[in-house]
Amino acid sequence: MLLISPPERSIHEYYMRMALSLARLGAGHVSPNPQVGCVLVDYGTPEGRVASLGYHRRYGAPHAEADALANARLGAPRCTAYVNLEPCCHTGHTPPCCDALIRAGISRVVVGMADPDPRVSGGGVSALEKAGVEVIPGVLEDECRWLNRGFVKRVTSGRPWVTVKAAISIDGNMAMADGQSKWITCAESRRRAHIARAENDAVMVGIGTILNDDPQLDVRDSDGHSPMKAVVDRDLRIPPRALALKGGNCAVFTGRPADGAKASELRSSGAKIIEMDTDGGGHIPPGLMLRELAAMGVNRLMVEGGAGIAGSFIKSGLVDEYSVFIAPKLMGSGIKMSERLSFSLMEDAIPLKKFSARDVGGDIWFRGAPSCSRG
Repeated sequence: MLLISPPERSIHEYYMRMALSLARLGAGHVSPNPQVGCVLVDYGTPEGRVASLGYHRRYGAPHAEADALANARLGAPRCTAYVNLEPCCHTGHTPPCCDALIRAGISRVVVGMADPDPRVSGGGVSALEKAGVEVIPGVLEDECRWLNRGFVKRVTSGRPWVTVKAAISIDGNMAMADGQSKWITCAESRRRAHIARAENDAVMVGIGTILNDDPQLDVRDSDGHSPMKAVVDRDLRIPPRALALKGGNCAVFTGRPADGAKASELRSSGAKIIEMDTDGGGHIPPGLMLRELAAMGVNRLMVEGGAGIAGSFIKSGLVDEYSVFIAPKLMGSGIKMSERLSFSLMEDAIPLKKFSARDVGGDIWFRGAPSCSRG
């Protein structure tokens, strides 16, 4: 491993943050691939200059390194490439990125993190070094892992990264006692929630949310890609004209046979019906649905339903992140996000790490990851 001095590390971190900013542009478009950005820097001058920028724009399109090389007007000999993820060394929908960098005459590659995909897993760095390319690994590794936490989770654990999103009052209610929940938070919080939704590959709700609110589950109040919609509907009660089915791209998880007349009608409305086994209580285990979503290429899932579906994921230990908008109001008796949770000891409470809180239009947007989750 090559050690670098603090001043040199700071300039490497500067360009790596630029690569991370580019990588974020692929959110919602590249899964099951990771989000990757690439910056080519010509150090022919003491301070260096950016020769080209690139990022992975969508699944099946050129990877970030190939995109940056294609955008380099004067070629890239002797340039340093900054990539937030180890260049791939296998052929998939596109040729290996490490080969493209070698052919272009790149003299040095600064890598944010190793690729956990077993098809790569150090092979990209090894190929570069064998070709005489200097490699500097681990620059802003934690930030790079956090950006691609969904990809890392799916590749290493076989399931997506799960975020539970909720809007609650300061006394913890996500709905009134009769189920009314529009609107707990302000318009700016709802806009931010749509931005967060666009960062995920799928959004999941339970059938209760569909029947009570008939949500569209798309991205409307901000720019961004509308994720796939997933509905947990054990008894296949979803109406064929539900707004969630509009435009297709909706998976309905059910415990009923998927070959009946209702299933056929729903398929005609654009739904993909997925028949699942149920547990002893007649519920569809969250872990089974996550494995199915992972097989469909979902890296990140946002669970937006009510207390029932949120509680089932929390009780199963399958929540990796919480995104909670807290309104400065008291709702009294109501339905709480933790409605179905019960702990007898304080030691059993779920602590959070990597948490942040910010003012959003007078509400508080709290985000945090359970201590048992690894990003």
